[in-house]
Amino acid sequence: MSSHINLQLGWPSPRLYPAEQLAAAAAILSDPDVAKVALMYGPDLGYAPFRESVAKWLTSFYEPPSGSIPIERILITGGASQNLASILQVFSDPHITRRIWMVEPTYFLACTIFQDAGFADRLRGVPENEQGLDIEFLRKELAKFEYEASQNGVFHEIKPSSQYGKIFRHILYLTPTFSNPSAKTMSTPVREQLIALAREYDILLISDDVYDFLRWPAEDRKAHSIKLAPNPPRLVDLDRATSSDDSWGNSISNGSFSKIVAPGVRVGWAEASPKIILRLSQNGATTSGGAPSHLTSTFLDHLLSTGAMQKHIDEVLIPTYQSRYRVLMAALKTQLEPLGVRITTGAPYTIPADENTIVPVGGFFTYISFPPRLPSAGVIAKRAKEEYQLTFAYGEMFVVKGDETSVERSKQGFGNGARLCWAWHEQDEIEEGISRLAKLLKILLAEGSA
Repeated sequence: MSSHINLQLGWPSPRLYPAEQLAAAAAILSDPDVAKVALMYGPDLGYAPFRESVAKWLTSFYEPPSGSIPIERILITGGASQNLASILQVFSDPHITRRIWMVEPTYFLACTIFQDAGFADRLRGVPENEQGLDIEFLRKELAKFEYEASQNGVFHEIKPSSQYGKIFRHILYLTPTFSNPSAKTMSTPVREQLIALAREYDILLISDDVYDFLRWPAEDRKAHSIKLAPNPPRLVDLDRATSSDDSWGNSISNGSFSKIVAPGVRVGWAEASPKIILRLSQNGATTSGGAPSHLTSTFLDHLLSTGAMQKHIDEVLIPTYQSRYRVLMAALKTQLEPLGVRITTGAPYTIPADENTIVPVGGFFTYISFPPRLPSAGVIAKRAKEEYQLTFAYGEMFVVKGDETSVERSKQGFGNGARLCWAWHEQDEIEEGISRLAKLLKILLAEGSA
């Protein structure tokens, strides 16, 4: 047991970074006209050619029902985390925005971003179910809270409406496709109900759509007629299809190139209604310093417009992650399932139309649940690290901070599990990591029955 294995780290392997393609893209600076634009303060909405490239790329991948995505719906950002903070700066107000709702188990580092925005005591969890979100739980909690708020007086804004235009009463943060950490994908009917609920209660849905492009069949089936089921419609697509062109809308798609190029590029995009996009581009930091990550955006535009990025996704990332996924799944089934461990990643988001259609898997993670006769997931993780040089993200990490009801729900559900990532380690390391965990669980089961 010579090396530490980290199945918690949700980063792509360094060998998968397209360094050569980025170096070639950087050569565009040898053109003085290009360099002059690339090294200047960026326009508030982002580098226009890149916005156009992103709009075309997203249109090609998602095939939205409302047709091609216009450039007016695209904003270039400094990545999903930076943009989440920016969204809160522009569209929330601690004196008006009553609750931040987070799908649980949640991406735990997002909690701090909401706390930084002044919502430390207002984070509330919404449990997942097999379809990706317990919509009835959310509906009841919203109705209950709105009634209580109406009895307690009026909220007073601290951001002038004449400047900010729109402040949402609630915000819901989620990753609807290949979720982090649960790996669940929300069904289309739940997405449709969520849009309706967002309009009823003035909710801004902030959707981290960062794993969608990494999808593949779960099994190796050789038939040439096999095809993947279509992408579920994004919340932003459903919002656009059922709202007027001049409305604010209720959804923002928050994208990032960190998972499909490299984390260090610090570039992402937002897609939303033109009104939201324009207002988001007018936050104080952008109007003062220009669009974030402007120089890197010009490099990524070269990758997108030449097809180099999509080729990298298709020929490097997907084959690599697909192979690692299958190794992980095989190890789980042969080594952990006999010990009572279950893979708990939800129901398929759609039912295939025919036997030749496969519902894809993808993203970076899977989620497992430990049998109840074992110690807590936190104890298992501690011993795995100390005794077997194995690290993984355990269930208690994914509670919504400050929400005691989330803590209680975790004890009866996701808290008894773990998130495992295949993006960082090679196949043999993944298999070895599961082998180490199996050895530990056997010892723990024996200790429990002694």
